[in-house]
Amino acid sequence: MDATNESGITRIISQHSVTTTIERLESLLKERGVMVFARIDFSGDAARAGLTMRPEQMLIFGNPKAGTPLMQSVPAVGLDLPLKALVWQDASGKTQVAYNDPQYIIRRHGLDAAFTANLAAVVPLIERAAGE
Repeated sequence: MDATNESGITRIISQHSVTTTIERLESLLKERGVMVFARIDFSGDAARAGLTMRPEQMLIFGNPKAGTPLMQSVPAVGLDLPLKALVWQDASGKTQVAYNDPQYIIRRHGLDAAFTANLAAVVPLIERAAGE
């Protein structure tokens, strides 16, 4: 279902459209008390600029109780927080979902491995939003 490469990006296929996947994820995050900071509609913005692109949206979200301890330990982790999920329609019409692998963020910033749990809690929500 997923593939994480050396760049730390995990990609999965969604069973839903871009809009439905984003809406499902936003709903699941809010149900769990995770703050949704922004929803960016790249393809909508492109259309407003007179350009065309396949559907693509990003959700930016996080939990200050989970993220703040990481940033207190290594302030530069703020480059990767809040977390993001990017959802787009690929050239074959499939909906793709990509996000930074929590373990990659931990390794990238040299954080204690115990912090992985602070980030990994949202992964099942992303997977659920993409699934049946």
